[in-house]
Amino acid sequence: MNNVLGYYLMPHPPIIIPDVGKGEERKIEKTTNACNKIGAEISDLKPETIIVITPHATMFSDAIAISDEDRISGDLSQFRCMNVRMDVPIDRQFNEKLSLACHFEGIPAAKVDTDLLRKYNHGFKLDHGTMVPLYFVNKYYNEYKLVHVTYSLIGNMSLYKFGMEIEKVAEELGRKTVIIASGDLSHKLKEEGPYSYSPYGEKFDKEFLEGLEKGDVNSLFNMDSTMIEEAAQCGLNSVYILLGAMEGTKFRGELLSYEGPFGVGYGVMRFAREDEESSALDLLIKSKEEKMRKKLSEGNPYTKLARESLNYYFTHGSKIKDISNLPAELLNKKHGVFVSLKKFGALRGCIGTIAPTTNSVAEEIIRNAIEAAFNDPRFPAVHEEELEDIDISVDELMDAVPATREELDPKKYGVIVTKGYKRGLLLPDLEGVDTVEEQLDIACSKASIDSGDDYQIEKFEVIRHKEGE
Repeated sequence: MNNVLGYYLMPHPPIIIPDVGKGEERKIEKTTNACNKIGAEISDLKPETIIVITPHATMFSDAIAISDEDRISGDLSQFRCMNVRMDVPIDRQFNEKLSLACHFEGIPAAKVDTDLLRKYNHGFKLDHGTMVPLYFVNKYYNEYKLVHVTYSLIGNMSLYKFGMEIEKVAEELGRKTVIIASGDLSHKLKEEGPYSYSPYGEKFDKEFLEGLEKGDVNSLFNMDSTMIEEAAQCGLNSVYILLGAMEGTKFRGELLSYEGPFGVGYGVMRFAREDEESSALDLLIKSKEEKMRKKLSEGNPYTKLARESLNYYFTHGSKIKDISNLPAELLNKKHGVFVSLKKFGALRGCIGTIAPTTNSVAEEIIRNAIEAAFNDPRFPAVHEEELEDIDISVDELMDAVPATREELDPKKYGVIVTKGYKRGLLLPDLEGVDTVEEQLDIACSKASIDSGDDYQIEKFEVIRHKEGE
């Protein structure tokens, strides 16, 4: 008997709650109806434990957080709503079993409480990513204990395996359980949304929901990384955990509603496991190994050299000296070069040079790859075992030319600001940098220049090389 009785994807827009929406919630009536349907369905299932996976409680970069006190409470006062409050008991026995299982399986997870969170200046409380889905559950049913999970950027495979442990613990305890993956889809569906419009937004939502409907785990784990980053979504990692909880059998998703009138995609879905056994885990492991093989053997020579530089440094403790066998395009050009390292979509290191400091682009890449891994003051040094989860990009900087504000375009041009000995640079086409003012403000901040001061502006173009291209 499967003790996990239901699997759901639910969005968490506070505006859907009438006391917050003040009438605007009527624009997402289909979402409201679908969430009510799930609430009534969960009431019929009568679970003892509800697990909510949220992106909006305190998130740690290196471990999944499991809230662990006798009770947890919260309200929506940050959204000017004083009437919606929750106080729910926590299933600490489930927490203990889950934490222990993760320890034995090497999955980074930690129980968190008031004392621990206080050290990080955070409170132990329910977040809106949990409260909005539970708002629709509590209308129909409240005889449950909660397992409150905040996902972490530890990689899709670790999240999937965490989901597998959730399912195992439910079985071991004989606990009637429901799992809710809380997450909104793209926040870039419209210019008037919370982020600027991106064509990747609608594309992500379509591919994501289609993959879930088909039960195609492999497609969901191999979505285009640029599309995921550009979509500005917060549901994918919650779903990775949900998918792991369904490991072992085929499944299908039933889309109950999808809307996006405010520029954010809201998808509501229920999942049904089928009788046919099917393991996605082996396929996912093989797919990850194949991705790594391609990074090492295929693609452009720029990112390949950056990766080879890191591999060589970890093996020999020094940088590559013999570059005679490299392609001529790397040896015959001199440019400033930035090397960026991203781990699970989050920046892990970035160091570069505005103008060439060596005799070739090749030497610039070798040097700056090592600098990005070990000497970016914002991050601890990269460990060798992290390399398989890191994606590398290399930006060649073309010569900078003087510019006025009117000549800038943050998507096309990078910018350099200079005042006396102070100098700051910002690359073009960065996530979240959509206006000239934003670009200049960040560049000035990096240089410790007051944005109201007079300073010189230069613009430059880059040639960006990414792994897999």
